Amino acid sequence: MRLAADESLSAFRSELESWLDENLPAEGEMEKGRNSTADLPPWARAWQRRLFDAGWLVPGWPPELGGRDASPEELMAYFEILARREVPRSLNPQGLSIVAPSIVDWGTDEQRERYALATLRGEISWCIGMSEPDAGSDLASLSTRAELGGGPSGANFVVNGQKVWTSGAHDADYCLCFVRTDPGAPKHRGISALIIDMASAGITCRPLPELTDRDHADFDEVFFDDVVVPQENLVGDLNGGWKVSQGSLGHERSMLWIMNVTRVERTVAGLVRLASDGTGAGESAVTCDASYADAVASLAIDAQAMRCLGYRGLHRAAAGQAPPEHAILKLFASETERKACLLGMDALGPAGLDLDGPGPLRPSGAPAGGVPATLPGDFERGSWAVQYLRSFAGTIAGGTSEIQRNIIAERVLGLPRS
Repeated sequence: MRLAADESLSAFRSELESWLDENLPAEGEMEKGRNSTADLPPWARAWQRRLFDAGWLVPGWPPELGGRDASPEELMAYFEILARREVPRSLNPQGLSIVAPSIVDWGTDEQRERYALATLRGEISWCIGMSEPDAGSDLASLSTRAELGGGPSGANFVVNGQKVWTSGAHDADYCLCFVRTDPGAPKHRGISALIIDMASAGITCRPLPELTDRDHADFDEVFFDDVVVPQENLVGDLNGGWKVSQGSLGHERSMLWIMNVTRVERTVAGLVRLASDGTGAGESAVTCDASYADAVASLAIDAQAMRCLGYRGLHRAAAGQAPPEHAILKLFASETERKACLLGMDALGPAGLDLDGPGPLRPSGAPAGGVPATLPGDFERGSWAVQYLRSFAGTIAGGTSEIQRNIIAERVLGLPRS
């Protein structure tokens, strides 16, 4: 694939850069923070609506859905610019990148109008009900049940069960929830997807404090006790939820790789800076011996390899092919980021355990604090120790590293199931 920009791509980049210069939220607005990944403060709703109205929220979508029919090459440029400038498209990423595309792909016209467009305009926020205590990465083992024929009209679903690790559930307006509707069917075939109003009677959310900040919670346990859901809230076919779930995760992974690679590149740059920052005593933060230099060089090579893999995947996608590179990148980037954060923490020795110390995006001597991930981008701005702990999230969310290895073995390498 040729990466050299032609005149039209250069014009696209220039238009986006100019629009961002004129329309970005004021710095003070973005510092107001959020409670969770389903909390949309007023400034965030207004920002998302500006993006949508200008065709910059989902530029690859058709104009009737708020897009501008951008080409794959233009989308690549779009995400590179947003990643470089650290611009959030939405503070409810699961709603924008997973739920809205899933409803557009599988929902009815009424659902697209009522839910997908409202999501894009920043009017409603979402959580996703997938993981359960006994069904983490193995979604097909879920046991939350929805029985048809309940409620006052006798034409509703009645949902009972539990979800866990549900991001933003306590702030979300709705949940795209995967439930078992045919217990007698093979486990992949008895699942359906429902839109559940989180204000419904019978729903209990219990926020789970985070490892790096016990006063902040994004994850929840969610309990459903005889929750009545209208039949028209079924997304896709009855017992066809497995297809919806796979499409949902596919949307997530296809959107994530450029952001993930950029984060790895920033972390590698932080490792380089760690060996050159002054500490006030005329010394570097770490000793840049041959071992450290070799480890950083190896990570830099990995980061470059990831970007090349991403470009190759873009070439396949532009040709209408399903790019296996994206499954590889999810695993590669998350594992590399964790390795890089561990290197930074270890290189600092005992000082690496300082939660207010330097980090990938926090040079030595930066103001203390920044541990809570309540602002856009704060998730990347902790110390090396904090970022190492947070890096485990990348190896779990959107499909664990173990599951990714199975997918690569079976679907990319063609190996038999063990």
